[in-house]
This record gives sequence, structure tokens and C-alpha cells, in this order.
Amino acid sequence: MEVKLWNDKREREVYENFAELYAIIKATEKLEKAYVRDIISSSQYETECQKLIAHFKTLASTFKDTVPSIERFADTYKMDCPAAINRLVTSGVPATVEYRAAVAASSTTSAAAVAECVQNFITAMDSLKLNMVAVDQVHPLLSDLSASLNKLSILPPDFEGKTKMKEWILRLSKMGAADELTEQQARQLHFDLESSYNSFMAALPSAGT
Repeated sequence: MEVKLWNDKREREVYENFAELYAIIKATEKLEKAYVRDIISSSQYETECQKLIAHFKTLASTFKDTVPSIERFADTYKMDCPAAINRLVTSGVPATVEYRAAVAASSTTSAAAVAECVQNFITAMDSLKLNMVAVDQVHPLLSDLSASLNKLSILPPDFEGKTKMKEWILRLSKMGAADELTEQQARQLHFDLESSYNSFMAALPSAGT
């Protein structure tokens, strides 16, 4: 006899989201252990970890009222995934990024500031993938990113990310709040964000040297 966990479409979506969240946490725990044991390379780890963190943030935001505490969710389902909880909830960035942030840290540059930039980059790119293209949705994200980049003294004034974000913010300020980016504009913005993010990550190891 088949036992249904839901009574309607809404309840079904909730359970499906729970299953996806469970899978993300489990996958992150396995990834963290594989990295610590040197089973995968740093580049492989970072790529996969960033994907999991982005998916986690997107999923968590959709049912923050249903699951107010990820730690409690993990306890309820007896997951025992401390490394995943630390990476997804506490840190929010891959361990490799934390390490480079520590290397880059100086009297005027903190690891927290570097991590904030990474989070703002990922949030902005992920939002575009979710088709959040209205000016009043995009502008605050780019403003936060621009502000976090300007906090870092290791980045020169003409750093690609700074100049491109300034150009986009200026362009958006001339549009109405309800206006939306065209498909071509959204694609270009995502490209600029990805390019700037890669340049940002490349700049970290040599910072402070």
C-alpha cells in the first residue's frame, strides 16, 4: 500500500524541497571530507562547493519560514553533518576561499571582507539565473557588491570589478524601478560578474606580498 506524504501540490513541493535540502547537506559533507582527505583537487573542490553553496542559498531563501533553522532541520533528520553546516551556514564560502582570504588579510584587509565580496558575487550571479532582472532587484545587489569591493585596499581603483559595477549601477540609476533588463542585458551583466569574479579570485593569492 502506497503512503502519501502530502495531500496537495503545495505540501508535495515542501517535501520535495526538504529532500533537495537534505541531499545538498549530505553532498556538502561528503565533499568536505573528500577535500580534507586530499581525494579531490582544490580546484575541483572549489567549483563543486560553490555550486552547492549557491543552490543551498537559493533553496533556503524559498522556505525560510518553513525551515527557520538549518541546524534544527539537520538534528530532526539525524544527519550528523557538522562540516556541511559549517560550510553552508556559518562560513558561506569554500575552504579554499577562506584560505586565500587569510593569505590576503592585512592591516586594512580582513578575511571577512574578502568573504563578503565572494558572497555578493555569488548572490548577484545566482539572482540573474533566477530571472530576477527588475531594476529594484538588481541595483541593491550590485550596490552591495560595489561597496564590498571598495573596502579592499588590495584592489586597485581601476580593478575590473569596480569599474564594471560602477558602469552598471550608473546605467540602472537612469532606469525606473519597475523596468527590467532585457535578455541581452542580463546575459552581459552575468558575463561581467563572472569575469570580475574570476579576476577577483586570481588577485587574492598575491595580495599583501
